[in-house]
Amino acid sequence: MHIRRADPYIQRAVRELAAEGIEAGLFHTSGTPGDADFPGYRQRLDREVTPRRLADAVAAWGADAAVSISLPCENALRDAAAKAFLDAAGIPTVMTPLPATLQLVDKWETKRLCARAGLDVPDGFRVDSDLLGGRGLPVPGYRDALRVQAARIGYPLMSKPVWDSTSMGIRTLRSPADLDAQLDPGPDTVSTVVEQVIEGDLCSVDIVGRPGAYRVLPLCWTGRAGADPVFTFADLRWCGPREEADAAFTGVARALAGLCQDLGVHGSVNVDMIYTGGRFVVLEVNPRIGGATTLSCAASGTNTFASLARMARGLPVPGGTARRTGWAIEFLAADGIPPAARAELGRCVRVVTAHELVIDGTSRGDIVVFRLAEGEEQRTVKALTELHQASGFPETGLMTKLRSLLDVNR
Repeated sequence: MHIRRADPYIQRAVRELAAEGIEAGLFHTSGTPGDADFPGYRQRLDREVTPRRLADAVAAWGADAAVSISLPCENALRDAAAKAFLDAAGIPTVMTPLPATLQLVDKWETKRLCARAGLDVPDGFRVDSDLLGGRGLPVPGYRDALRVQAARIGYPLMSKPVWDSTSMGIRTLRSPADLDAQLDPGPDTVSTVVEQVIEGDLCSVDIVGRPGAYRVLPLCWTGRAGADPVFTFADLRWCGPREEADAAFTGVARALAGLCQDLGVHGSVNVDMIYTGGRFVVLEVNPRIGGATTLSCAASGTNTFASLARMARGLPVPGGTARRTGWAIEFLAADGIPPAARAELGRCVRVVTAHELVIDGTSRGDIVVFRLAEGEEQRTVKALTELHQASGFPETGLMTKLRSLLDVNR
């Protein structure tokens, strides 16, 4: 995903640095960012750039410090290895150290870490592709052992690669026959985590800091979880008041901050969870910024990228929980924003960002983030309804969701 997912907060952070006489540089492997995207030095590197070459490029530019803001997890792992080289060269780098990053990009290791920290996780088991493929020690009972585990948990089950991100490679196993098909190895078979299906509300939280001080940003709600995997941006995504869930999250926030402390997290992590039955079930802890970082920044007035820049300069960052200051709402317009509606949208709501969403080189439409204060719900719905009636944007299904979300009398 391109750097525009960080609009406008990365630009503000860069301009704040420039105001203090500090030049910022961006080293990227995709896209063609201009001054509006990153108002500083920019250098494009090969997609296959190694950690050593990345570190050498940053050092050759003359960096005094570095910050990783890479997506997705495989790029965060590259940056964690580059951090080792940069730190050794006297260029302190804001990135979680490699040993912890290796644990967090492995979904099975993450599950075990969270369970040991007292966090709820889905019941599950690991499927090893080497054992399935007969590589290494022969274990004739391995498939039957997995079948017994699956029967104990119960179907349907969710299968996801141990190493992958952005919801790629997820499969639903609805029956023993589906599991058997997965246990029949092919040349591209990978190790997976198979776990119980949890139904509930998907949510995400960013945590920013270093040992001794971690800032937990507000919860962002990102859709529904169930047996069928869904596209990350398929539903309305929002950050706003939800009294019962906010209260239930207090203890979870402390446990997550404690986990970050134990791991030595240095920078930002993104935690994906499901809220169900009054509890939070942790799915993943990603050692990087998240896809909802802009939402949490907009709703809290906390600029994650400015915090990371402060850390790179050795300056303190606040700990504790960031207070939500209003609503932030994000939606995807798959057909784009009609030209006639684009100018009017800015008069209806306080737009944070509105730009094309590109994932893996493919356009998914336009992504819009806007914010409003509590108490402005009815005015906002009225303004968007008038825009819809005049232009057909936002589309009918989306308007229904927005009205339901912002109905403060519900």
